[in-house]
Amino acid sequence: MARLKVTQLRSDIGRKRNQRESLRSLGLKRINDVVVKEDRPEIRGMIFAVSHLVKVEEVE
Repeated sequence: MARLKVTQLRSDIGRKRNQRESLRSLGLKRINDVVVKEDRPEIRGMIFAVSHLVKVEEVE
């Protein structure tokens, strides 16, 4: 199964609660944090909610 490398590029300060919670659920706490997650619909949904705050790359 494919994996996604998610990097937080912008702060969650002043964002809506669901966006802050999505970042926390992804495991991102601060700018330049990087996590690798399985490519699943739940993860894609969280990434979509914060797509303007993160960068996503596919890794093997």
